[in-house]
Amino acid sequence: MDAPRNRLLLIGAALSATASLLHVGIIVGGPDWYRFFGAGERFAQLDAAGSRVPDLVTLGIASVLALWSAYALSGAGMIRRLPLLRTALVAITAIYLARGLVLAVMPFVDHDFTAFDWWSSAICLGYGLVHLIGLAQSWRRLAAPRTAPPAPVPMEAGR
Repeated sequence: MDAPRNRLLLIGAALSATASLLHVGIIVGGPDWYRFFGAGERFAQLDAAGSRVPDLVTLGIASVLALWSAYALSGAGMIRRLPLLRTALVAITAIYLARGLVLAVMPFVDHDFTAFDWWSSAICLGYGLVHLIGLAQSWRRLAAPRTAPPAPVPMEAGR
């Protein structure tokens, strides 16, 4: 019988995969895309000057998001169980929620936040909530599988 699937973790996987692909698109899109998606003028100028730093940083982010997608797929029961599954999903959820909760501190910080800051925080908060509810729904199922005790060694006959 198939393991139960968790729809919210499946949605979380799709969200992380979409974000990963968007980061790859930013690399392809070049300086204008770095600017539009809030990476900053410095990254856009570095990219325009031929530096590989923006692309490598963005590829690193895309890779992490792809890994997070794989963990959510594993938690959803769509692929094999990945190592430290529950721990990783807790960390992923916490990071998304922490990034999203920047919204809560924005009014109290003396800084000019951009529209990108607001939108990206709201998006991360949404991603975090999807992961949190999916994780809560699957919490018991995601517990580390118990290993069977070692089989007893048979005694030799005649001893």
